[in-house]
Amino acid sequence: GDSSMGLQAQEETIEMKDVFSVKLKRRRFAGQKKGGTLLGITIFKCLNKEENKLTDCAIHLNNLSEDHCQSWFRYLKEILNGFQNRPKSLKVFVNPSSHKREAAHVYFEKVAPLFKLADIKTDVTVTEYEGHALSVLKECELQAFDGVVCVGGDGSVSEVAHGLLLRAQIDAGKDTDYVSKPVRAPVPLGVIPAGTTNILAHTLYGIKHVVTATLHIVMGHIQAVDVCTFSTPRKLLRFGFSAMFGFGARTLALAEKHRWMPSSQRKDFAFIKTLADLKPEECELSFLPLQIPQDNSHENDRKKKEKVKKKGSKDQWQRIQGHFLNVSIMAIPCLCSMAPRGLAPNTRLNNGSMALIVVQNTSRTEFIKHLKRYTSEKNQFNFPFVETYTVQEVKVQPRLKDGLDAEENTYLNAASAEGNYPWNIDGDLMKEASEVHVRVHPQLIDLYGVNTDDLESSQATCNCI
Repeated sequence: GDSSMGLQAQEETIEMKDVFSVKLKRRRFAGQKKGGTLLGITIFKCLNKEENKLTDCAIHLNNLSEDHCQSWFRYLKEILNGFQNRPKSLKVFVNPSSHKREAAHVYFEKVAPLFKLADIKTDVTVTEYEGHALSVLKECELQAFDGVVCVGGDGSVSEVAHGLLLRAQIDAGKDTDYVSKPVRAPVPLGVIPAGTTNILAHTLYGIKHVVTATLHIVMGHIQAVDVCTFSTPRKLLRFGFSAMFGFGARTLALAEKHRWMPSSQRKDFAFIKTLADLKPEECELSFLPLQIPQDNSHENDRKKKEKVKKKGSKDQWQRIQGHFLNVSIMAIPCLCSMAPRGLAPNTRLNNGSMALIVVQNTSRTEFIKHLKRYTSEKNQFNFPFVETYTVQEVKVQPRLKDGLDAEENTYLNAASAEGNYPWNIDGDLMKEASEVHVRVHPQLIDLYGVNTDDLESSQATCNCI
């Protein structure tokens, strides 16, 4: 535009893949909602900062010509509309009870403005009870949305992921009691961290940062992720990403009994109390190790995988029986602030395998040493009582104990008169008396985010020049 100022020429290149919104820029008086003096256009781009953090940045292009600005505005909008994975309509679930009851504030103050800026329409449900999101997902018209977003902790995200996959089975006419070959989720899932540990958000983004999570959704960054089915011989319990049996489940069971306490206090109390009364679980573990073809040829890989499937792999199952303090089954690395390397650092988001981590019975002192390793960069599995396996399937068969008094049964909230044992599945407590069969299903759901297994590719996804 015309300018009487002598400006030094500066050149900057902006890649359109990093732009998520363009707006006409106008000067308006206080209270004026429409019209105003045209100043130019503003381009909003996604900027990659340190430690996987994303932020939004505005660039103002000044021009006083209405025709000129409208022409550029329409052209840039046309380019933005051409990015296929970017959502235009989202179904949003907000769990107001997560962590310090801050999820609603997080969404309406930090997330919603960015969605509005990117011209994303939203339909928001503030959940009122456990299972609310699941019931809504079973009934809502999912085809009207490009994705589903959950604002909450790991339990909330797990419920929404389970609901999405359960809905996919129903729409495909599949049996939801026994799911051998699940159907993929119909739309991607976005995770906005508003819980305590936020394991899935940390694993996806490498950081707990609301704006980073929101911008990954806005930009349409899609990452396929493996999902597990947790089943008994009679029914499907749920879809999920990780589970713990033993110490991790008993700690959660005790914390759930003290819901009247503040979140951090009840978790610390449950952890210390369970550690003080440390007891092993007697059970039998059956697992199918991951079959890795030896030949590097892609065609031979495919043929060998098909051969393994046809064979049924019955003769390849391995069994171990004994007393175990904790059993972890995880399809994702499970990063969090308390475990920077992850609870299962040797697994990946989408490599079609699970990490089976078995902690055999040992002294309380040695077990504490093992737990402390999670908070450091040291190998938490470098103990003689810890065994790790890379598996496709796991069966956990608890052995009922005799001689437990009523008080111990009440405290443990497990091995009760009915024989129910607690399971910690993605931070949610489930009780089951019979054998639990866990299977991994490769890339069953798309999540908004990047693969933090490869930092270089993560940084390249949102690189502004």
